[in-house]
Amino acid sequence: MTPLLEAKGVSKYFGEFRALQGVSLAINAGEFVAVVGPNGAGKTTLVNLLTGLLTPSKGQVFFKGANISGVGPIALAKRGMARTFQLVQIFPQLTVAETIAAAVVSQQQKQWRLFATLSADVALRERVRQIADIFGLSDRLQSAARMLSQGEKKLLDVASAFALNPEVILLDEPTSGVSTSEKHALMKTLIGAAKAAGVRAIILVEHDMDLVASYSQRIVALSEGKLLADLPPGPFFADPQIIAAVVGKRKGH
Repeated sequence: MTPLLEAKGVSKYFGEFRALQGVSLAINAGEFVAVVGPNGAGKTTLVNLLTGLLTPSKGQVFFKGANISGVGPIALAKRGMARTFQLVQIFPQLTVAETIAAAVVSQQQKQWRLFATLSADVALRERVRQIADIFGLSDRLQSAARMLSQGEKKLLDVASAFALNPEVILLDEPTSGVSTSEKHALMKTLIGAAKAAGVRAIILVEHDMDLVASYSQRIVALSEGKLLADLPPGPFFADPQIIAAVVGKRKGH
């Protein structure tokens, strides 16, 4: 079976600095895979390679069997993979409805006439409402994104990615800045929304080990740019050396 997403021996160098060295991993349909590691481990670089933002210095990245190395997130979204946008930070003046609509319009490859389209296109309005319903944001459609709580902003970020109808979605620390009491509720909403939307695989980049343990089927750990482990949660958390390497180091990016 061809993996949905696969990295084959990918390395990324920035001048003399080796951010990632010879990392291989495969993600199959139905999987929830967490990517973990201390600061400076190479997580962001790996994510940027997997989502086409960066081209590997060595190795290749494949999505549904096609080489996607460096194609960019927009082209990749059209093929069926999306990562959370954090559009709220980019366009805080937009309403919830406008933020979701921006993603829907881009996915449908319509001419970029966001505000005219939002009022005139019944199908677009219905799609926006459907997505808002999935994420519990129906009552906030006319609210400015900047007025949302931190938890609601995270939901809106992910809702925008879901609007692209992805087969694979990459969640980059979706609970950062959210209170501890809200984190599990947020994750359950995201996973339920993924199932409802027909998402085939989820990749979670997360530093909260409680969340990783609770929701992951596999954990990919990086350390100093190299693959440290690729294990189910049981064996992963049973290995004190892996835990020390992942949790015990605190290095700057």
